[in-house]
Amino acid sequence: MSREAIIIKSPDEIETMRRAGAVVAEVLEVLKGNVRPGATTLDLEKIAEEETIKRKASPAFKGYRGYPFCLCTSVNNEVVHGMPSKKVLKEGDIVSIDYGALVEGFYGDAAVTVPVGKVSEEAARLVRVTEESLGKAIEAAREGNRLLDISSAVQSHVEPQGFSVVREFVGHGIGRELHEPPQVPNFGIPGRGVKLKTGMVLAIEPMINSGGWAVKILADGWTAVTADGKLSAHFEHTVAITPDGPRVLTMI
Repeated sequence: MSREAIIIKSPDEIETMRRAGAVVAEVLEVLKGNVRPGATTLDLEKIAEEETIKRKASPAFKGYRGYPFCLCTSVNNEVVHGMPSKKVLKEGDIVSIDYGALVEGFYGDAAVTVPVGKVSEEAARLVRVTEESLGKAIEAAREGNRLLDISSAVQSHVEPQGFSVVREFVGHGIGRELHEPPQVPNFGIPGRGVKLKTGMVLAIEPMINSGGWAVKILADGWTAVTADGKLSAHFEHTVAITPDGPRVLTMI
């Protein structure tokens, strides 16, 4: 857990982050509508870049630590950081789309996992439970709670249903930088970690596997896949801690 200082945002800064979050939400909605059998993840990448430019924003990921794309597109057993390619999406696949935007000096970041046509019962259940776990994590993102209350909310929802929580990748603070303190794991003991305060903004992102939690990195240096080859799903929102409870900044 990072001990670096957590940057508190002012109400005005959170409003700017809301504008960045609106771009993220809108672009992801367009992308979801373009996920279908026969499409490629590179098709989605092109749409994302066009939609970002249309909204006078900058893609958050392109060029970040040398990453060459606007999107991370992770298919089936790919957990995170899958690179768009000419690989064709097939009926029954699931694709996780992670996207961020920079607006007026602040970042927004979110992810969704989208079924491609009709998917298996296992895949549908994994996607549903992962999205539910994000909702429970957001509900725990309240002033006075502890950071690992968020983490525990994810873990305690998914593990009783037979799924596992990825350990190697975690959520994060976000603001003028795409990744800021603190790290936000998706597993942990409730009541531990820093106390949540108004003005904190967190990218909360459960990454859940249908099999074991172990992952490995492919030769491209980016793509993380499940070690056992089983499915993985990923959902994310950028969330501000406010006196009135959690405020999701990446929703339309």
